[in-house]
Amino acid sequence: MTIRPKYFTPNEVSIHNTAKDLWVSFLGKVYDLTPHIETHSGDPLLKPIIDAAGQDISHWFDPKTKDIKKFVDPITGCLLYFAQHGRFSNVPPRCPSSDWANDFGIPWWKDEKYCIGVLSKKTRFIKIINALTLQNQIIEVCSEETMKEILNRYLKYNAHAESYTWKYECNVLDMDKTLTENGIVDDDPDFYTLRMRDDQYLQSVILYYNDDLTEA
Repeated sequence: MTIRPKYFTPNEVSIHNTAKDLWVSFLGKVYDLTPHIETHSGDPLLKPIIDAAGQDISHWFDPKTKDIKKFVDPITGCLLYFAQHGRFSNVPPRCPSSDWANDFGIPWWKDEKYCIGVLSKKTRFIKIINALTLQNQIIEVCSEETMKEILNRYLKYNAHAESYTWKYECNVLDMDKTLTENGIVDDDPDFYTLRMRDDQYLQSVILYYNDDLTEA
């Protein structure tokens, strides 16, 4: 059975922007580097990473090799890592140095233990309306997420969300399919073409109360 990855929005990554809670994204994946920062606390080579906390750093990498970009040093003729924001941890110095420990094993950008999920290629805002209470919430979701995963995002607003039938235009939604697969098409391109603000109209998913409530 294939395990689905967890999807994150850029906004979710951006709030983890301190040395004690540090996420970054690159090449379509999201990484929690907090353990790496804690392990090497006090190392000045962490500064470029801390400065990039909560951001996408794909521009540091060569998408073909999935490694840090490299360049040929004009003085030595050696192929070196291109650290445009300053050398950072696990990047070797330009010249041989006896004080550089190279026994760290896998560099952090290749170590999958830090990978916590996938960065959404396209996020969407949808309005979820509770037909029982008439309350509504606008939430940002990942276009790759199934309705069941969107439900999990909505649980913080309604702990009993699983006890509702989810519908769009009177049709019951398949909770194992995405918004698009359920016929809820992303209208953002049309709004862009028409120079209209996409928040003036949001597709609404209606929640209809079932017989029994689940435990909160």
